[in-house]
Amino acid sequence: MKNSTPRPLIIILVVLCLTACDARHEKADFKNIQTVEALEQHSREFTRRVEKVTDGVYVAIGFGLANSVMIEGNDGVIVVDTMECVGTAAEVRKAFEEITKKQVKAVIYTHNHADHVFGASVFADSPSVPVYAHESTSGYIDRVVSILRPILTRRSMRMFGNFLDDAGLVNAGIGARLNLNQDSVIGVVRPTVTFADELTDEIAGIRLQLRHAPGETSDQIFVWLPDKKVLLPGDNIYKTFPNLYTIRGTMFRNPADWVKSLDMMRALRPEYLVPCHTGPVSGADTIYRTLTDYRDGIAYVHDQTIRGMNMGFTPDELVQTIHLPPHLAKSPYLQEFYGTVAWSVRSIFDGNLGWFDGNPSRLFPLPPLDRAREISKLAGGDAELLAKAEKAFHDGNLQWTLELTDHLMRLNPDNKKATDLRVKSLTALGAQQSNPNARHYYLTCAAELGQGLKIHQQGKPTPEMLKSLPLSRFFDALAVNLDPEKSADVTKTVQFVFPDSKETYFIQVRRGVAEIQPRMAEKPDLTATVDSKVFKEMLAKLRNPVTTIATEFDIKGGTVQFLKFMAMFEPAYEE
Repeated sequence: MKNSTPRPLIIILVVLCLTACDARHEKADFKNIQTVEALEQHSREFTRRVEKVTDGVYVAIGFGLANSVMIEGNDGVIVVDTMECVGTAAEVRKAFEEITKKQVKAVIYTHNHADHVFGASVFADSPSVPVYAHESTSGYIDRVVSILRPILTRRSMRMFGNFLDDAGLVNAGIGARLNLNQDSVIGVVRPTVTFADELTDEIAGIRLQLRHAPGETSDQIFVWLPDKKVLLPGDNIYKTFPNLYTIRGTMFRNPADWVKSLDMMRALRPEYLVPCHTGPVSGADTIYRTLTDYRDGIAYVHDQTIRGMNMGFTPDELVQTIHLPPHLAKSPYLQEFYGTVAWSVRSIFDGNLGWFDGNPSRLFPLPPLDRAREISKLAGGDAELLAKAEKAFHDGNLQWTLELTDHLMRLNPDNKKATDLRVKSLTALGAQQSNPNARHYYLTCAAELGQGLKIHQQGKPTPEMLKSLPLSRFFDALAVNLDPEKSADVTKTVQFVFPDSKETYFIQVRRGVAEIQPRMAEKPDLTATVDSKVFKEMLAKLRNPVTTIATEFDIKGGTVQFLKFMAMFEPAYEE
């Protein structure tokens, strides 16, 4: 039978939903914040424009976080990378059409990141338009429904400064800004032409080669136009130190692979270099030197970190000693406007040896609250600890102030003086940064604590995009939100049946663990039947969840029991 209003189920919809389109898009107020001059000057790199690189090759810069490249052929154009949302992509297409109104014959993704693929439906506006990408790109795109999406979203929004006002967000280091908010429409299109190592093709009379070149991502490719000597390197080079680690969180990016990919590109001796972030470069010698410096910068940090690790140094020690040599440190392509040497060192250590730094005191460290209590005792009590934090702030020792407020706020999260001191420290640290990622993270955290800023999910998917996403991603997110206390004594199985896609999944809860399998259960306690299209659109809030469940779900075995089962999947965080 059809069910009545299912309030507990709405909890899990919040866990899985791809957007919070009913949320107010707040902006933190930093109208009086100072900005480092180098960061202000770096904004010139992102002056909004379409730049002609050479005959038939144009790059749109400053429209969003990434660039989009148009290659004009005899009877059509090829578009490489498609911006971060449908709205921004539409602006780019309009600008391209001021140059030529030839039809789009193909779209190429250099990799899976949102700022390169989420506007694709604007350019690949017909099923007849092929979308080229590496064979692994689809799998990475599917991670838009990720078990880590809530934390990755919060950290990404902090890093990119999406909730900062114009004074706080000067630029994003590799682009003007990430144009994603709760009203943004996501229009990713699944790749239709894929390859493993290399693909040669001719489109609209343009000969091109696509090569797998892992670096910033494992699925990264570059595009080589041999007749024009034009190289599109994707995100394997841009005018800032590379993001060997991103503070929003990512899988390990192997610097050794990145260096090899840059060496492949150097060997081509391109005469034009068109990165997917920052401006193009012309001249074979200039490009060769630029690529060489970039690969040498990465190789130096990697090799010296490994050397130091083998000597027994910890990450905290290594970041104090590893710096680029002077000839690399002065390269305009190795300034720390996006990645940093210090973050890279830590990532290389962790990516090769894991979290343990070798110090036995770190095997089983004190819990944070116990440590805070001991620090307070050493200071002479909470009041003395606060006094020392205030002195550190007035002495300009902002990092120490921040670390002391860590302890103070663990001891008493409602300590207003400690809170105010922490907000001031975060704000001052943010103002000192030439690295936008660090600046944005500090300032956004200050606004969350001091201005009550709430970070919400960004970007609204289209029904077409949802249709292509596998159901497995949605179910994976259920397992990691099972409340261990509510399910401690529960053993129950619920079967999900999706008639339109001919798929079935069951969830079996066994005393704190959820097993999910893509098949029929032997003896389910409950069965819920609904079309997969409806199910996905409901989770993405393209459909009203209350109305949808009441009218579209068919639950056998007891509606109340079904709701109780779903109520166990409750997130331990606020969305």
